[in-house]
Amino acid sequence: MKQLKHFLSLKKCLSAILLVFCFAQSIVAQSDKMPLYLDYNQPLEKRVEDLISRLTVKEKAILLDHTGPVVERFKIRADGWNQGAHGVWWDRPTTMFPVSIAMAATWDTKLINEVATAISDEARAIYNGWHQDPNFPGDNKGLIYRAPVINISRNPYWGRINECYGEDPFLTGRMGVAFVKGLQGNDPKYLKLVATLKHYAVNNVEKDRHIISTNVSDRMLHEYWLPHFRDCIVEGKAQSVMASYNAINGVPNVINNKLLIDILKNQWGFQGFVVSDLHGVGDLISDWGKYNYKVKGTLTPVEAVAQALNAGVDFSDKEFMNYIPAAVKDGLLSETRLNDAVYRVMRDRFRLGEFDPPEMVPYNKISPNVIGNAEHIQLALKAAQEAIVLLTNQNNFLPLDKSKIKTIAVIGPLADIFIEGGYSGKVNNPVTPLQGIKNRVSAGTRVIYEEGVQINLQARSRDSDLPFYSEEELQKAAAAAKEANVAIVFVGTTLAYEREGYDRPSLGLPNDQEELIKRVLKANPKTIVVELNAGPLTIPAIKQIAPAIIEAWWNGEQGGNAIADVIFGNFNPGGKLPYTVYASESQVPPQDEYDVTKGFTYMYLKGQPLFPFGHGLSYTNFYFSNLKVSSNQIKASGMVTVSVDVKNTGKLAGDEVVQLYVHDVESSVKRPSKELRGFERISLQPGQTKTVTLTLPADKLAFYDEKTHGFIVEPGDFDILIGSSSEDIRLKTQLTVVK
Repeated sequence: MKQLKHFLSLKKCLSAILLVFCFAQSIVAQSDKMPLYLDYNQPLEKRVEDLISRLTVKEKAILLDHTGPVVERFKIRADGWNQGAHGVWWDRPTTMFPVSIAMAATWDTKLINEVATAISDEARAIYNGWHQDPNFPGDNKGLIYRAPVINISRNPYWGRINECYGEDPFLTGRMGVAFVKGLQGNDPKYLKLVATLKHYAVNNVEKDRHIISTNVSDRMLHEYWLPHFRDCIVEGKAQSVMASYNAINGVPNVINNKLLIDILKNQWGFQGFVVSDLHGVGDLISDWGKYNYKVKGTLTPVEAVAQALNAGVDFSDKEFMNYIPAAVKDGLLSETRLNDAVYRVMRDRFRLGEFDPPEMVPYNKISPNVIGNAEHIQLALKAAQEAIVLLTNQNNFLPLDKSKIKTIAVIGPLADIFIEGGYSGKVNNPVTPLQGIKNRVSAGTRVIYEEGVQINLQARSRDSDLPFYSEEELQKAAAAAKEANVAIVFVGTTLAYEREGYDRPSLGLPNDQEELIKRVLKANPKTIVVELNAGPLTIPAIKQIAPAIIEAWWNGEQGGNAIADVIFGNFNPGGKLPYTVYASESQVPPQDEYDVTKGFTYMYLKGQPLFPFGHGLSYTNFYFSNLKVSSNQIKASGMVTVSVDVKNTGKLAGDEVVQLYVHDVESSVKRPSKELRGFERISLQPGQTKTVTLTLPADKLAFYDEKTHGFIVEPGDFDILIGSSSEDIRLKTQLTVVK
């Protein structure tokens, strides 16, 4: 019995020990259970909310600083952001495509999407490289990219025209949507990158850009300055928007509730995050209190951070990390609004796949081998070729028959240099114009080179507009031209003359380049002028005397080969100008005039341009016929299709861009002389005909009514104009809007 009691007692003891062990195991199991935010089977919203619920206010503040430290408890590293307007900005070479204004000149949205896809491939490849290999070389780059720039070049002097898509909101919107989709990918669950639209909004003056206030009517804001942003957000689903430095009507954009909350988040339903431009919130502390009456006195850092967040900025610099906790503690910022900002930022980081097993994310399979590969280099060549605009071609001077040329004179300060453009990374073996000519000439052809005049390459200097030539150098250039069968003069601008922080002082050619052209033409009338620039060049005298002028832009690493391909007829140019080239600087209204109806752009230009918006010649001819509209009447909520037949009547294959413009015949407010509302680039063989069909919704006939605070379509007649440029209208009909 005693032994039995002892056994029972031991059994109870063992049962108790087992119970304690099971309880302990249960605790361990619970503590080891995967947190909900890491469970990829759970809904995205619940995962993000779960992570937020675990964060302290200080940790939330760190996550809203784009270069903040690691949040150690969760091992969340700052993304760090990057640039990718026309190639990945890295500390070693990536593929460099033409600058954005050049890509806009292609008028080819499919190509723009392909370029952006290649850029995002290389961006993901870099990210994958350092995640998969601890010895992977180069900077560690995240997946939030500050591209594209979709500001419009209302101001032709603007220093950042190389970064944008031209003067027209519709063209910019189409290019922007194509680029955003290429960057962000098409996976239904995961983002490839986060695209950031820059710079929201009414931003195209560099002088005093941190403190400038742009005075804009509601009508101009909604009709001209915002439609392309709306397209890229509503249609393109861009996940980030950058608030620009400037103010609108006295309210700095980083504290502009109307811009960031009322329009962006409420009207357009933007689900992503707003980021300030670098030091944008810091400007509230240091600058706006001095220059802007809407900010009463200089704000404290805590006040500035609270005001920016409450106005809709979600992501910023160190000010957010340093002062958010105090703003919450002092009651200036609610934790509800703080959580909303964190949710917006982290939701995109979840969608980038940061919190999922690597094998779940399809973009993690992209290899670093794609960086600068042969396919991407070929795409860079195609983009450069399509971007080139043939401005003039008297008596079919071009293309040159290289089999008949014994000597070519390559002349000019831009002939043997490579101009990257803004926000460019590094590049392997870029092809200069001189090298491109050498690459494409017939064997045995002699190529002679003279610089003629000099030009600043990097930094603007005090003497940048003084003569950079000697009479001896000009004579050498003229002598080279005289000796050759044909001369090619490469002129234009560099980043010393137009770039971030600097607006151009003139629309003409800097540093006596026009004198160089005249000397060379006098020595050899068989001279081609090639422009390498971003913003428009007003050179009416050269237009009159040069047999051919080519706009070649800052055209990426394959630009030199592309120029030679066009000159020698290996590629038939089909690019079109994405902006107006003014005939005179007197045509341009003051830079501080933001009402485009006063004479800006092709829509309201006074007088004739030097080269119109949409202009670009070809080596072949195209005949437009059979214009049809699916209905000659439309309701304000309706839609029609516009179709036209285009035939290549020449002897060479070539590209044409069919352009659809509309004009309100009689309106209660001042409307554009014509307004782009559709386009398509097509390729045609000799004798081939294609039917191009474009969609025209009635809302593209609307204007913004300041009385009703919305867009309205007035009943009445609208001209439907089809052409090869805004001035070269081939066919016309009318459409009537009925009640």
